[in-house]
Amino acid sequence: MVDSRFTLSIYESFYRYNSTLINKSRASSMDIIKIIFAIILPPLGVFLEVGITGAFWLNILLTILGFIPGIIHAVWVIAKN
Repeated sequence: MVDSRFTLSIYESFYRYNSTLINKSRASSMDIIKIIFAIILPPLGVFLEVGITGAFWLNILLTILGFIPGIIHAVWVIAKN
């Protein structure tokens, strides 16, 4: 016979794991705003996500060299974090 506490703990673990996955997969409204900024002005989207770090300066360089690489990098930084 299976101990009911053991079965309950399996269900609780499964529920917690799925809840964590669902919460991590949802984009907040702020993430959507950051992505919009990343398309319009890529360094601003990166700045809102990570501040003034190496990723911000790299994004400025990529945006100067070509607007599309700056957008791709900005969206990638926002999606990664």
